[in-house]
Amino acid sequence: MEIADWRKRIDEIDAQLAELLCERSRCVIEIGKIKRRQNLPVYDPEREKEILARIMKDNRGPLESKALKRLFERILDESRRVERLASEDQINRGENGKSLGPFKP
Repeated sequence: MEIADWRKRIDEIDAQLAELLCERSRCVIEIGKIKRRQNLPVYDPEREKEILARIMKDNRGPLESKALKRLFERILDESRRVERLASEDQINRGENGKSLGPFKP
C-alpha cells in the first residue's frame, strides 16, 4: 500500500473512533440522568480506576500503556463534563447551543 492508501485507512478509523466516542457519550448522558434521579455524584474515582486498569491490562500495543492511559484520561474528563451537563438537565444544548443529540441504543 502507498501513503495515500494508509491515510485513507486512517481517515476511516478516525471516523469510526468519532462515532464510538459519540456513542459512549450517549451512554454517559443516560448515566448522568440516572445519577441525578438517585442524587449520586458525577465523579466516581473507583470506576475511573477500574476503566484505566482494564484498558492498560488489555493493551496489546503498539501504543505504550502510558500513552493509552493519557488518551483515556482525556476521554474520562470529557465524559465527566457531559455527564455533569446531563445531571444538571442541560444536556439538550451543547457548545454554541448545538444539540448533543438523542440517545440511540
